Amino acid sequence: MSVWSAVLLAACVCVGLKAFGYLIPARLLEAPRPARISDLLTVALLAALVAVQSLGAGQAVMVDARVPAVLVAAGLLWLRQSFLVVVVAAAAVAALLRLAGWAA
Repeated sequence: MSVWSAVLLAACVCVGLKAFGYLIPARLLEAPRPARISDLLTVALLAALVAVQSLGAGQAVMVDARVPAVLVAAGLLWLRQSFLVVVVAAAAVAALLRLAGWAA
């Protein structure tokens, strides 16, 4: 199977799943339990994505300038700073640590 065949197959599966989602009655999705599960699942998936992108380097775990940058971003978000301030501060922390030679 070529790469393009796999991409086409994955695209078809995604369209099929989306179409299947429209067949589920709205009353099932609006119930408190499924709504709560979908809210928690969204947060868990986003947290996993942040962890993988912050600590992952191929198959290894690498602690570099991204970790303090994410911690600064989390702290600023906790203090309810604007998104632009959070992004600029995290980027500055990562850049300064890399400039100092602390991390690649």
